[in-house]
Amino acid sequence: MFGPQRDFENRIVEYQSNLVGIKHLHRLNSPLTNLSRPQPNQPINIYVTTSGGVAYDSVRCSMDVDGAESTFELVSSGSVWNALEWRYVRHWHGQIPPQPSGAVIRYRIGGRVVGSDRWIFADNQARVLSEATEFSISIDDYDVPEWVRDAVIYHIFLDRFYPGDGVPWKKPTNLSGFFGGTLRGAIQKLDYIQSLGCNTIWLSPLFASPSHHGYDATDYYTVEPRFGTNAELIELIEKAHQQGMRIILDFVANHWSNHHPTFQAAQRDPDSEYRAWYTWQHWPDEYTSFFGVKGMPQLNLKHKPASDYLLEWAQYWLHKGVDGYRLDYAPGPPHTFWADFRQACKAVNPDAFLFGEVVSHSEVIASYIPHFDGCLDFLLADALRRTFVLETSTLLEFETFLAAHEMYFPKDFSLPAFLDNHDMTRILYLAREDKAKVRLAALVLFTLSAPPVIYNGTEVGVSQRNPLGRFEEARLPMPWEDKADTDLLDYFRRLGALRKQFSVLASGRRKVVHLNVQKGTYAYLRTSETDSILIALNTSRRSQTIDVPISSFQTSAKDILNGNRVTVSANSVSISLPAQSGAFIA
Repeated sequence: MFGPQRDFENRIVEYQSNLVGIKHLHRLNSPLTNLSRPQPNQPINIYVTTSGGVAYDSVRCSMDVDGAESTFELVSSGSVWNALEWRYVRHWHGQIPPQPSGAVIRYRIGGRVVGSDRWIFADNQARVLSEATEFSISIDDYDVPEWVRDAVIYHIFLDRFYPGDGVPWKKPTNLSGFFGGTLRGAIQKLDYIQSLGCNTIWLSPLFASPSHHGYDATDYYTVEPRFGTNAELIELIEKAHQQGMRIILDFVANHWSNHHPTFQAAQRDPDSEYRAWYTWQHWPDEYTSFFGVKGMPQLNLKHKPASDYLLEWAQYWLHKGVDGYRLDYAPGPPHTFWADFRQACKAVNPDAFLFGEVVSHSEVIASYIPHFDGCLDFLLADALRRTFVLETSTLLEFETFLAAHEMYFPKDFSLPAFLDNHDMTRILYLAREDKAKVRLAALVLFTLSAPPVIYNGTEVGVSQRNPLGRFEEARLPMPWEDKADTDLLDYFRRLGALRKQFSVLASGRRKVVHLNVQKGTYAYLRTSETDSILIALNTSRRSQTIDVPISSFQTSAKDILNGNRVTVSANSVSISLPAQSGAFIA
């Protein structure tokens, strides 16, 4: 799921690139300081490193806060020897002065070369201030919305979800065609979604678009007619709210269709006002696009009219009742855009949930803490798949990752977790149709603190036919009624019910109480002041009894997920587990 960025050679290249020259990389915390979101009326620490063949006698931050410009010096805080580079890396730090809530800070950082009046700027190593990388921070006191803590999210890929009562699926000639899912179908399945314990729906892009996936929109104010109407989208929002559910839309800021009217105008007329909305190598046919896909030109969001258009669109649908946005390909737009985006959205609805798609490692994800309420947890998804499905990682390696992962991010940064999505191999296919593996992974997913996400079809056994064309293969239409795997569906419903019943799963502490790599067994406690839940897993191919050393556990405890035998004594809990199964003990 991480593509070539995970290859060892590419990791080395990234590591070296992040060291050489003058680099800020949006770092607001030192490596061993707990990450946190910048707060109003508090100073903000910023960190810079310098390395390579250039020495600097001054490192300076030039900042703009709502039109007021100022500069301040960073101070050297020592040097660290880096064995890979075989040279020193010098560290600098400084403080942005306290700013009020609602402020958006824009800043650039430069270093003056010793013995000259030349400046080099972080991170792009520009030689003039106007071309330097611009960093940005949004200052506010908005916490992650309270409702997000207890969210269980159902991800609908609209064209493949449900065409509506009495309406058959279409039969396209290939998987890139239209299968016929609609908003009316989603409205009619609200009770089904709620039966899974889900209280939040994340909809794939649904605005006017020539494709089945909708990530190449032509009009952000009009629902794609294949899916329905604007009125039906409003109806879905209202009916979901009546049932205590939230609606999240997919927000695509980085790119849209080459059939978008602004792009068409920019291609026709070199003097068009929209030409600056895009980045051209050679007008009119060579331009920057999403991963080189010419049908998806990338927007120039440093250009204020283009940025303002997207901010107005985001506010428009929040006014219509949308509860938040999943932010597609968040690393595409500049951080300056996301700082403005946060302020624009929270001004309309402080309770809106804004979470990004950042398919990268934790340092990159952390750079979005000032802008987002959270990010989708691709790292945890990868760990779950490798441990419980592919079995290329041990339980000890999983726990080692998880313990550090839980400590790394601040508590007020949400990391919605999932097993699969519309852009990756279906987990059941990855498991070679072994549903026991899916159940184990799902049990862990639903008993960690992060809001769990179900991608439509995972709960009823949707797989795929081959690994080629993975995007389309991961988007097969939902089976309904007698075609669904009712046993797997019942399992997910039980997990959803337990998630709803026990608030300790969302907010309690986690402690490992048993781990045996050789036997493939693993157990952890989720505890709060009022509740104590024991999760036990047997990943091996044989039945086993696990003895977990716990004192003062409730004597009436039982496995309320699978009904396995549980014996509680004064100093331990004994659980009998069949092969590849788990227990939820309360």
